[in-house]
Amino acid sequence: MSKPAILALEDGSVFHGTAIGAEGKTSGEVVFNTAMTGYQEILTDPSYTRQIVTLTYPHIGNTGVNGEDIESATIAAAGLVIRDLPLLASNFRSEQTLSDYLVSQNVLGIADIDTRRLTRILRNKGAQNGAILAGAEAEGDDAVERALEAARAFPGLKGMDLAKVVSCQAPYEWSEGEWALGKGYQDAATIERPLHVVAYDYGVKRNILRMLASRGCRLTVVPAQMPAAEVLAMNPDGVFLANGPGDPEPCDYAIKAIQEVLETQIPVFGICLGHQLLALASGAKTVKMSHGHHGANHPVVDVDSGTVMITSQNHGFAADEASLPANVRATHRSLFDGTLQGIELTDRPAFSFQGHPEASPGPRDVAPLFDRFVAMMWARR
Repeated sequence: MSKPAILALEDGSVFHGTAIGAEGKTSGEVVFNTAMTGYQEILTDPSYTRQIVTLTYPHIGNTGVNGEDIESATIAAAGLVIRDLPLLASNFRSEQTLSDYLVSQNVLGIADIDTRRLTRILRNKGAQNGAILAGAEAEGDDAVERALEAARAFPGLKGMDLAKVVSCQAPYEWSEGEWALGKGYQDAATIERPLHVVAYDYGVKRNILRMLASRGCRLTVVPAQMPAAEVLAMNPDGVFLANGPGDPEPCDYAIKAIQEVLETQIPVFGICLGHQLLALASGAKTVKMSHGHHGANHPVVDVDSGTVMITSQNHGFAADEASLPANVRATHRSLFDGTLQGIELTDRPAFSFQGHPEASPGPRDVAPLFDRFVAMMWARR
């Protein structure tokens, strides 16, 4: 039997629907994602920590869930909002239904609401703090009032340092390569890995590590707060700055470490939060976006070549191009709103990209960024 659920936004908007996951209460920043596929990767992307994700595509869950299509060990999103959960999940790789997956991870979800109306609110007013009440929590005459109270009590992501929260607690080695249909993930034993990359984990997605491993990189993943001296003592050929959630500005430990690494002339490559942190470490500023970029069909132009790439995006903060110092140049811009999507330093072997080149949006439009990083490491050798 169906159980009730309520979604409330800080602006007073209320949606009544059906609970499709765990029972209870959750709060976070409500954002919308326009991707038609990849709901499992979206849910397990650590960059969605403390965010409630609304999927604009109406039918979600029809291919079920499997053990391969995950980007971290657990669901990172604070909640899921969808229009329709199909009664049946069918796919030759399916191992579990989406609803059962949410319950097993103790994550709340709500279905059977007007996601078009919700998306218009988020588009016009910007990302909203919100809350989901599900099951017994959503019952009673005061349920709506409690939902609104929970939504307005969420402090917002501005000023929230989440990188150190989601990061690993100790260094570890990563060797698994990319996935292929019928073969699974590439076995580490079959990959020659002459290059050593130290990856700062601010909420790293596994497929980023896989793409580096498949390109000959031996990876040591380290906690977000590890001092630069300890990283440099590992004698890396390159340093990678991972994606992650929250506001980049409070991450002073990361900014300081990146500045120290840049002084060594070791190649540096950043993605998403790592891109924003590289900008901050170089002297630029970041800004909170209205509703951010979340989706798999965002066009980005390469400033130098004029080539347009279709990219996957997930960020609510952006590096401010107007604040770039003289030794930092823009390399990519969004064709949706003109925001900065890539930078490179002119006096250091360092560059970064805002989108997610590992998410196969084009499907291979942005993958050459990994090749560029590898080429920079070989050039330094």
